[in-house]
Amino acid sequence: MIHVGLRVDVDTLRGTRIGVPNLIDLLARYPIRASFFFSMGPDNMGRHLWRLLRPAFLIKMLRTRAARLYGWDILVRGTLFPGPVIGKRCPGPIHEAAGAGHEVGLHAWDHHYWQSRVERMDQHAVTREIQRGCDLLTDILGRRPDCFAAPAWRITAEALQALDQFQFRFTSDSRGHSIFRPIVDDLTLNHIQVPTTLPTYDELIGLKCIPETYNEYLLEMIRPDRLNVLTVHAEVEGISCLHLFQDFLDKAGQRGIDFEPLGDILSQTQIIVGSSIHKSTLPGRDGWLARQSGVSDQSKSMREQNNE
Repeated sequence: MIHVGLRVDVDTLRGTRIGVPNLIDLLARYPIRASFFFSMGPDNMGRHLWRLLRPAFLIKMLRTRAARLYGWDILVRGTLFPGPVIGKRCPGPIHEAAGAGHEVGLHAWDHHYWQSRVERMDQHAVTREIQRGCDLLTDILGRRPDCFAAPAWRITAEALQALDQFQFRFTSDSRGHSIFRPIVDDLTLNHIQVPTTLPTYDELIGLKCIPETYNEYLLEMIRPDRLNVLTVHAEVEGISCLHLFQDFLDKAGQRGIDFEPLGDILSQTQIIVGSSIHKSTLPGRDGWLARQSGVSDQSKSMREQNNE
């Protein structure tokens, strides 16, 4: 049996309202439990449209057929008027996810703001963003969330230090290869990172495969001798690619692949290393993301890069 951690990112109101219930129903058929990470504050994701001026982002939007993939309401949300506060507008699916036995954590207060501004936020600003999201999610769940996943895998040294104050059981803020404790300025922090190890749909389509071959391509990347953590999105696998995702789960079951929440993957881990995180780029993704450093990785740390 191959164990795969399944992480569901919920970035938008549409993803919360439509994608999450769809995924809850689908996962219940197998049955599979996952880790759902919710954005709680204003849905301003349409403000990413200015990035169309950047060739790499425009190419990605065309390659993935973004309007069809995400829906026009997502692509313009928060552009003409302030975006709706997701947690206040749509608490029901969050309750449903927790009630169905899924792990529920915080993804962001304002996903767009974090993704576009986290490099310019000091530790206090990051703390305020996380606290606002935690407070609303606590009101909905009746308990504090015990996990967090940074939007777009964007995390800085200041944000990592802020996360240490919240005593999350674990966070999932970077791409990587093993479960680890982050090292900042030669100091090993207290919280534990469970990184995403597998690529997302939008990183592969049009580059490595087409929708018809996507499932087979991704399944070939899941191996028994490594940490396997897959991130899907409520807006993609929960809506426009729901049938494709169902086919993926069917084929994975035939291969003896078992999906679990990230917390269950963590509980099975005996050795947790210390590792630094650096900025990196990834084919198919616009801009930077955070990546766990390898033993022989010569990349500069985020602190070193920010100080240049």
